[in-house]
Amino acid sequence: MTKPHRTLLALACATVLGGAPLAQAADGPSITLYRSDSAALYASSGDGNVDDGYAVVREQRSLPLQAGTHDVVLGDLPDHIDAEALALGFPGGDARVLSQRLLLAQGPDAALTGLVGQDIHVLGSNGESLADGTLLRAHDGLLVRGATGTTLVRQYAAVRAGASFPTGSSLDLRVDAARSGQARATLSYPTSGLGWRAAYVATLQAGGACRMRFESRASIANRSGRDWRGVQLTLIAGEPRFAKASAPRPVMMQAKASFAAAAPMPRQAQLDDYRSFTLPAAVDLPDGSVSQVPLYADRTMGCERTALYENGGTWTPQQPMLGSDYNTGGGDAIIDTLKLKAFDSLPAGYLRVLATDAQGVPQFIGEGRIDDTPKGGDAAITLGTAFDLRAQRERTAFHVAKAGRTLDEAFRITLDNAGGSARTVTVREHPNRWREWTLASSSGKPSRQTTDTLEFRVNVPAHGKAVLDYAVRYHWSADQQPQS
Repeated sequence: MTKPHRTLLALACATVLGGAPLAQAADGPSITLYRSDSAALYASSGDGNVDDGYAVVREQRSLPLQAGTHDVVLGDLPDHIDAEALALGFPGGDARVLSQRLLLAQGPDAALTGLVGQDIHVLGSNGESLADGTLLRAHDGLLVRGATGTTLVRQYAAVRAGASFPTGSSLDLRVDAARSGQARATLSYPTSGLGWRAAYVATLQAGGACRMRFESRASIANRSGRDWRGVQLTLIAGEPRFAKASAPRPVMMQAKASFAAAAPMPRQAQLDDYRSFTLPAAVDLPDGSVSQVPLYADRTMGCERTALYENGGTWTPQQPMLGSDYNTGGGDAIIDTLKLKAFDSLPAGYLRVLATDAQGVPQFIGEGRIDDTPKGGDAAITLGTAFDLRAQRERTAFHVAKAGRTLDEAFRITLDNAGGSARTVTVREHPNRWREWTLASSSGKPSRQTTDTLEFRVNVPAHGKAVLDYAVRYHWSADQQPQS
C-alpha cells in the first residue's frame, strides 16, 4: 500500500469554477508597526511564521458583489490575526456585513485554507480527476462537496483553483448588497509576525577625544506568513500596554541597502505619549525578511568613554549594618562603557560599536541595548571588560563605636594598567551600610558625590599602577541603633 500523500506537488491555477467570489486588493496597504524585541522575529534561522510583534493593517479591497445576501471570501491575510479586532466596512454604502468568519491558515495544509468555500478540481498523480466541487475542509485530507455527493480525498497530487491562488488566512463574509458590481471595502485588523526596533552603529574616530560616526536605522521584520508590497509604513516608538496575552504580538533573508546621505528621512511626530516615524515612500516587506530603512541621516558626534570600576549598589538597609563581613571586597574587572547624548528622539534598540584597527579596518568592540531616549537625554551601554586594566580592593580599617553611634571604614583600591598608554579609571563606590555618612578622608578629591555614591577619577600610567585610599564615617541616632 502506498503511503498517504497529502503534499501538493503542484498548485495549478485555472478559471474559478464557482463558489463565493474572492475579493482582490485594490491599493497598497498602510501598516502601523509597533516595536518588538522578540528574538524570533529577527533570527537569521528558523522556519515558518512567528506569533510575536504587533501591527495594525489597513487595506482597501475590491469586492465583486451580487445584489442581495450572499457570501464573499477575502484571502491573502496574515496567519495570526486578532479576530475580535478585525473590522470591515463599505465607505460607499454598497453593502452591509451580516456575519464574518475568520479561517486560519495553520498546519501543513495552510496553503489550502484560503480555498475553503471555493470550487476546486483535485487531481491524482497520473492527472486523473479525483473530485470537483466546493472545498469544505482542508485538514487531514480534502473534503469536497460535488454535484453527486461529498468526497474525502486523502491522496492527491494537485489542486486547481482560481486565477489568484489565496495564501495565508481568509475571511468568509456574508453580506447584503444593494446592487451587483465591484465595491470598495476598507479592512483593518491587528496582526503579529511583524515588528521593528532601532539598529544603531557607532564607529569610533581616531584621536584622543571621543568622537564617532553614528548611523541610525529601523530594522523591520516580517514573519507573518504573507508578503507585503507597496506598504505605507508608520513606526511607533514607545511601549503601549497589551492586555490580552493571546493578542498578536523560511530561512531569514537579510535585506541589504545603501542609503544616500540626501535620501528623505522618516517624518517624526508626537502620537499621544508616543512617537511616530512615517516612512517617506512605500516599501516592500517579503515574508521571511529583515529590512532596514534609515531613521536619521548619518552624523559625526561626540561621546564619552569610561573605564569603570564599581562596587556595591544604591540599596540602603533598614538599619545600620555593623557586621565586619559586610561589603569587604570586590572583583578585579574594569568595565568599558560608552555614553552619548541623544541629538533627537532615539527609539529603543541595539547599538553596535566599531573601532578601527591598525590596518584601518572597522572591528566590532561591543554592543548594548539603549532604551527610548528623548532629545537631549543620555544613552549609555557597556562595551565589555577592559583587557589591560585590573583592580584590587581591600579594606584597610574598620571600627564600630556603639556608644557614639558611629562606624569608621577605610578602603584601598589599587589599579594596574598593562597597556602602552595612560588611562583614566572612574572608581565608583556606594557607601551603603547606612544612609547617613560622610567622607572622612581620601587621597584624591571626588569627582562626584551624592547621597549614595562616591566617584573618583584616577589617572593610571602606562605599564604602571595607581592607588586610591578613602575613608567614610557612618552615624545614626539613638532610635536607629541596631538591636544586636
